[in-house]
Amino acid sequence: MNKFENLKTAPGMPHPFGANIINDGVQFAIFSRYASSVKLLLFDSAEQHSEYAVFDFDPVFNKTGDIWHIWIEGIGDGQIYGYRIDGEYTPSKGHRFNRHKLLIDPYARALTGNFKWDLTKARGVILDDAHEAVSYSTEESTQYVPRSIVVNGRNEIRKRPIRIPENDLVIYELHVKGFTADKTSGVSSSGTFKGLTEKIPYLKELGINAVELLPIHEFDEFENINTNPITGEKLKNFWGYSTIAFFAPKSSYSSGGRTGEQVQEFREMVRQFNNAGIEVILDVVFNHTHEGDHRGPTLSFRGIDNSIYYILDKDKSQYKNFSGCGNTVNCNHPHVRQMIVDSLRYWFIEMDVDGFRFDLASILGRDQNGEMLSNPPLIEWIEEDPILRNAKIIAEAWDAGGAYQVGKFPGRWAEWNGRYRDDVRRFWRGDKDSKGAFATRITGSSDLYNSTTPCRSINFITCHDGFTLNDLVSFNDKQNIENGEDNRDGENNNYSFNCGVEGLEAPPEIEKIRKRMIKNLIATLFLSLGVPMLLAGDEFRRTQKGNNNSYCQDNEISWLNWDFLITNSEIFEFTKKMIEFRKKHPILRSTVFFTGTKGDNYTTPDITWHGTEISMPDWENEEPYIALLINGQYAEESSYSRDSDFFMIFNASDDDMTFRIPGSPSGKQWKISIDTCGSVGKDIFVSDIENFVDDESIVSVKKSVIVLTT
Repeated sequence: MNKFENLKTAPGMPHPFGANIINDGVQFAIFSRYASSVKLLLFDSAEQHSEYAVFDFDPVFNKTGDIWHIWIEGIGDGQIYGYRIDGEYTPSKGHRFNRHKLLIDPYARALTGNFKWDLTKARGVILDDAHEAVSYSTEESTQYVPRSIVVNGRNEIRKRPIRIPENDLVIYELHVKGFTADKTSGVSSSGTFKGLTEKIPYLKELGINAVELLPIHEFDEFENINTNPITGEKLKNFWGYSTIAFFAPKSSYSSGGRTGEQVQEFREMVRQFNNAGIEVILDVVFNHTHEGDHRGPTLSFRGIDNSIYYILDKDKSQYKNFSGCGNTVNCNHPHVRQMIVDSLRYWFIEMDVDGFRFDLASILGRDQNGEMLSNPPLIEWIEEDPILRNAKIIAEAWDAGGAYQVGKFPGRWAEWNGRYRDDVRRFWRGDKDSKGAFATRITGSSDLYNSTTPCRSINFITCHDGFTLNDLVSFNDKQNIENGEDNRDGENNNYSFNCGVEGLEAPPEIEKIRKRMIKNLIATLFLSLGVPMLLAGDEFRRTQKGNNNSYCQDNEISWLNWDFLITNSEIFEFTKKMIEFRKKHPILRSTVFFTGTKGDNYTTPDITWHGTEISMPDWENEEPYIALLINGQYAEESSYSRDSDFFMIFNASDDDMTFRIPGSPSGKQWKISIDTCGSVGKDIFVSDIENFVDDESIVSVKKSVIVLTT
């Protein structure tokens, strides 16, 4: 006897969306404006293809407005389900309904994870095509599509969210799998949420208080059709920027079962991070979905209501592509906007995350025709949502359609500051016209955020997308042949500097320069006003062998090799001490900009700029060196007690230079706190060691940083 026979049903309610356990059953609710019929399928297991129960939604009793709904008694947590939705198949009108395709619930809180299909067999089953005969296949897609899982929600809100002030954040960007997948990681559950928690003591030692996770929403890692031309290895979608279920954590990141267990494991991971004083920020990808262009698979949104969920071209059989990934989510349609906010609320309330980084966030500001809105409702809604009010929100303020909005996101939105990355790289590469831009970036990018606070700027020099820090000083040119795209992919203009020899192998004198350059870049990052973000592994010289677009490399290219922590312990120790140095000095974490003028109660300005002499630098001199004096008294403007005074020298030129040292505003004697030319143990001093400077001048070795404090 089929266990689904004779189940009692009721019409149910149109809200909440998804599958929710109510009383002794489950209520299902799904949006579809243009569907002619909706069927709910219940499965015995993730592998079951043929035996299931089907419930037809009556358009009179099981539909309210655009919402189809039903309540079924006797089922609950762990129930596996999916939808089939029928309607008009006229791509020229934007409709792509197909009753033969199993569909994922957009609000599913977990998927079964059986995401691997043979495209040669499945073409015409899961894929759409320009030809209707192929698109409207009569072959069932059930065996090729992961199923949705009923997951019991959590009713209580976490008791003590840590809510670290933005100016105190030290963000660490990492990939859940890549962080511990390598055998050198030493964890018991490599490549999983659980494995990540085993590295919490390491992150605490380093000084990190926020992790930013590359996408953990469910995606198909096997979608990539390319192969490595050198090894013949089938390449993958490793990074995960191809979401198919915005409420479901990635099943393969679970160390245990994949029929809902991934939800609890993710919650436990966040709980352990928060208990350790570390916030969790999710990289979320609402700009496009895994369904791609008109040739892509029909897995969910396309088969539910294609013309609502996507921005379509004038020829509605085609998709606008502002994401560079085949389609663009119709973010400012009222229903889609609601789904996005519902997803954010779910992860914030029920999964306990602390914030979100929005991939290609400029797309969130496009209207239903793809035009940029002057006051985008979704961007405002996310900022002003009363539930998300304490969530950190960070925009990648550009998209693949030409929008570049760094400095233009409103209100409390923070932004990945791409200009910081580029200008700091250009300066340390030795570009002749980089001094002024560098000065602006290290003091908070007031040209971009002057009406708000330096904390709107997320400062980074490297991230997942591009060279690692070690590769930035080892390669002038990208090495992406193994991506299977003839080295065409990835950024060509990296502002990198190989220190005189291309590649990882270099003689000792070049290696010495590379170490110094890495220290220069790390020091710059943590001395700058704004919020620093460090790429995982940069603190021990992780390399991707010059690959600057490792999105498809689920192997040693992308995985962290933890043996480097031993061989490059000098860089690790320097990074750890730089983070400690930043935390010790409140003026480096100021929430207000320097003005270069005297405050009412002070005798000297908060900041003065210098060249090699004690005077205003020659900004027209194109040589890349600069010095600055910071009056520690102004820490009081940020509600802190007086800090040290600082005299910082940044010399990216090819010459050793002598800098005259001004007197400190406090009248105290200067001492050396940072010298990136110093030997191990003498490159940075965090404690109050009496390393005093007696002379009125100091020699800066080429391409180095020196910081004096009082």
